[in-house]
Amino acid sequence: MNVFGVVGYKNAGKTGLMERLVSDITARGFTVSTLKHAHHSFDVDQPGKDSHRHRVAGASQVLLASGARWALMSELRGTKEPKLTDLLGRLDPVDLVLVEGYKRDAHPKIEAYRHETGNPLLAPTDPTVRAVACDGAVDVPCPTFDLDDTKSIAEFILAEVGL
Repeated sequence: MNVFGVVGYKNAGKTGLMERLVSDITARGFTVSTLKHAHHSFDVDQPGKDSHRHRVAGASQVLLASGARWALMSELRGTKEPKLTDLLGRLDPVDLVLVEGYKRDAHPKIEAYRHETGNPLLAPTDPTVRAVACDGAVDVPCPTFDLDDTKSIAEFILAEVGL
């Protein structure tokens, strides 16, 4: 599977870029999956629902399925967070996996950057950042794109992964 990341600090525009890239790339006929890193505890389940009750009771995994979708929830219960490579191995084969976050991992990435956040750029010191999508001019050793130029960014990513 081809893997390409979207990284950047909070409020840099990562999620909006991810959403636009998925729409653009799937419209071109490619299959895309996404993997997002969360820095906080999250829950895809609702208190009071049967599946939530199963987890609270101590189930290691709960698989919830319907005619429209299925979801597998795994409780770490104190074990280490899985590595990106392990998580990628759990995905069904697709043309491209877009990864939001995991900025310290070794896969190729594009950095989303907004000047107003005041955060430093990752690209000058991270060779895995292949380009920067930004809201203004930046001095980086890689190609730059306007943060809203989804078509050009998608074409760059597809060329980078050989699609």
